[in-house]
Amino acid sequence: MNDDAQLIDQALAGHSAAFGKLVQKYQDRLFNTVVHVAGCADDARDVVQDAFVQAFVKLDTFKHSSAFYTWLYRIAFNVAATHRRRGRPMASIERARETSGNEPIDSGDEPGKTLERKECCQQVRRAIDSLNEEHRAVVVLREIDGCCYETIAEILDLPIGTVRSRLHRARLQLREELKEVLVGQ
Repeated sequence: MNDDAQLIDQALAGHSAAFGKLVQKYQDRLFNTVVHVAGCADDARDVVQDAFVQAFVKLDTFKHSSAFYTWLYRIAFNVAATHRRRGRPMASIERARETSGNEPIDSGDEPGKTLERKECCQQVRRAIDSLNEEHRAVVVLREIDGCCYETIAEILDLPIGTVRSRLHRARLQLREELKEVLVGQ
């Protein structure tokens, strides 16, 4: 029995600290994925918190046939979609970076190179932000979180062929978006 399964069983037996360990284990990873989908840290925090609350409430419905984080990610993506439908607009990735100032700076590069890298990152973020929700979720899970196709399919409750198709279309759109930006310079 793996660590997650033991913690889940303990949480179901009434030991809330066990669920707290699951939260600690996955909250940063989940936040880092959701922030790219939600667009800003504040919205991502809300989504992650709601996702953990829902996971706790629905923990007895978890089937051990999939990984816990896969099930949790699926809940988080559903929560993010619900937030959008309820008219709680998610901010863009670009605005989040501008307002939070969360841009790592490498002091080893020349200032010009640092500025070029920062501009390139902003262009890529804008391009990802321009994707529709379905394509953005697949790109974030694959390219940023490093999930395999099977895991993405499980998280988003899609056939693997649909995941591959959406990822292909998203990459084409990103290539086109970034090509236009680079040609305009």
